[in-house]
Amino acid sequence: MPKSSKAVTLDDDVTESARDLLSNEEACEEAFKKSALMVNHHDRRRDGDRRDGDRRDGGRKERDAEGGASEGEEGEEEEEEEEEEERPAWNSKLQYILAQVGFSVGLGNVWRFPYLCQKNGGGAYLVPYLILLVLIGIPLFFLELAVGQRIRRGSIGVWNYISPRLGGIGFASCLVCFFVALYYNVIISWSLFYFSQSFQQPLPWHECPLIKGQNSTYVEPECEKSSATTYYWYREALDISDSISEGARLNWRMTACLLAAWTMVCLAMIKGIQSSGKVMYFSSLFPYVVLICFLVRALLLKGSWDGIRHMFTPKLEIMLEAKVWREAATQVFFALGLGFGGVIAFSSYNKRDNNCHFDAVLVSFINFFTSVLATLVVFAVLGFKANIMNAKCVTMNTKKIVALLGNQISRDLIPHHINFSQVSAEDYQQMTEVIKGVTEGDYPSLGLDTCSIEEELNKAVQGTGLAFIAFTEAMTHFPASPFWSVMFFLMLINLGLGSMFGTIEGILTPLIDTFKVRKEFLTVGCCLLAFLIGLLFVQRSGNYYVAMFDDYSATLPLLIVVILENVAVAWVYGVDRFFEDLKDMLGFTPFRFYYYMWKYVTPLLLLVLLGSSLIQLCMTPPSYSAWIQDLAVEKTLVFPPWGVVVCISLVVTAILPVPVVFLLRYCNVIDDSVGGASAVSYKKGRIIKEISRPGEDDDASLIHGRSPSEAPSPMPGNSIYRKPTGTGGPDSDTAPNGRYGIGYLMAEMPDMPESDL
Repeated sequence: MPKSSKAVTLDDDVTESARDLLSNEEACEEAFKKSALMVNHHDRRRDGDRRDGDRRDGGRKERDAEGGASEGEEGEEEEEEEEEEERPAWNSKLQYILAQVGFSVGLGNVWRFPYLCQKNGGGAYLVPYLILLVLIGIPLFFLELAVGQRIRRGSIGVWNYISPRLGGIGFASCLVCFFVALYYNVIISWSLFYFSQSFQQPLPWHECPLIKGQNSTYVEPECEKSSATTYYWYREALDISDSISEGARLNWRMTACLLAAWTMVCLAMIKGIQSSGKVMYFSSLFPYVVLICFLVRALLLKGSWDGIRHMFTPKLEIMLEAKVWREAATQVFFALGLGFGGVIAFSSYNKRDNNCHFDAVLVSFINFFTSVLATLVVFAVLGFKANIMNAKCVTMNTKKIVALLGNQISRDLIPHHINFSQVSAEDYQQMTEVIKGVTEGDYPSLGLDTCSIEEELNKAVQGTGLAFIAFTEAMTHFPASPFWSVMFFLMLINLGLGSMFGTIEGILTPLIDTFKVRKEFLTVGCCLLAFLIGLLFVQRSGNYYVAMFDDYSATLPLLIVVILENVAVAWVYGVDRFFEDLKDMLGFTPFRFYYYMWKYVTPLLLLVLLGSSLIQLCMTPPSYSAWIQDLAVEKTLVFPPWGVVVCISLVVTAILPVPVVFLLRYCNVIDDSVGGASAVSYKKGRIIKEISRPGEDDDASLIHGRSPSEAPSPMPGNSIYRKPTGTGGPDSDTAPNGRYGIGYLMAEMPDMPESDL
């Protein structure tokens, strides 16, 4: 190389100074080291994968022997940087947070958490929930965010990387996601149906339909025995059968709504996070707007404070029951979406230096406060509804008392200040206490009901019963009820879609990372298959299949998956090594609290939760709540023998990949190197590995101890040293960073001896 600063002329159109040549030469050498180390690193990792736990240490020792550990680490970092450039990324941190919030905040926050709060001691339930959120929820959520961000793969790739024998965890997560997506989108289709029916005044579920006979008009008997909203839900919307064994006919309106729901999911997911990320701005934020509007409106209604007071009145004695803690742990577990793979998939599109610990704490507490906000809204509305129902009860029973005056009830028993044209709840309570004290044993024969707001509020409802019956009934009494109905069901649709995006991402991302399929084809195929299987849920008995899948396809399999995830990181990969990775990513060492949580406390609590769930399942036979049309009541029925087989099959199928993959790896039926890092890396459609021509001699073959024919050819082409002229000809090549002369895009580059320079 020339040492002076004189110009060196290569061609007529190219002039370079010695300093420029030296900088170009350094760039070439860096590119040479980079490609050589990358190829060598892939080869070493493919060979080392057969020795499970020692593969990384062995790789470091080889790098030390070949040229120093620093160069090896540098090569690995450069490879990771290239991976980051190739993998899609979130447009902003806000978009990512909204995606995680949209996934974790779902329908369960609106119709499951308020029910548990009402059932398990009101405000006292928040204490065990918060304790278990800190002990189980945040540590496991942080763990999933960290492994996804560190390894930058979906659930299959993450657990395959940590231990190939535990690769079945990722496949189990995908299966559970698919099972959940099948019935979860059916709930969105129900919301779509109610949304489409809300644009009319009065609302179609406002009152019972009338049947015109030959001589008279009468109320539909099924509706008269129940209520208008109950009848509309079971008969008009679902057209439900009396048992799971009946009714194979499809409900065409729900079928159309299910097709619309899957179409929305497919269009939002077809471009990956680039398309779904934009939808998140609306689907994640809109529910909060609706909840706040509902809260403000409900607080202005009569009786809303009765509901909120009922919610926050603590029943401390219930906190000592083990069932309360088990249900709180289960709610924490499912509220954050642990084990589904959606958290890992979303996190894998992050930069490696993102502060995932902050994200875990932020999203967990946003989820908690969303549940509290939803509970306030639900109880405020239910308090209003309880006052309406109590007023109806008082009116109806006052008429009974008037009819019984002078016969079974003496007029002297009625307090003089009571006006029968307008009897308040307090007046009615006073009347019944006097009548009950005098008549004593004859009181039950009078047929007077106890009208109490507390009793109305104690009628615990959850799930579809809350959303499609209790809440819809309350909204019929709202001023401008169609507007509030549209807002409510649009909110449910958005909550459902936010969770569906994360669930589908938990299926697509691992499969794309593993099998390198095109995102568009896989998305359309997955949604089409799910729609066809989902026709099972839109027949007349479809609601019973939804209950079956909800109870048996996710609970136990997800618990087992998360326990294995925790064990894989804490005991197989090692907490100490994981802490080193976290320090490298975050720039600081996480609190020691997480060390003990991951290694001891959380696995133990999860095992206790798994054991209690198994005991509960064994003690209660598989059953479902059926709607009996003639009686117009719900009745608990036991699944038929084939239904029990389906329930067991759902649990076994979901968890089957874990032992199958373990046995196949253990028996060497599948080589541990399968599914590992490819020996050929791709960047911007260009191959970074080139097979050297026989007889070609270079330094790489000596460094790596290979024959010249086995070593890659690192030498750049002449075009590297050419300055761009105009628009550039075919010889000019531009690197992804926009500069010429970077030597890591090396494909079919002829030799360029140093003497030519």
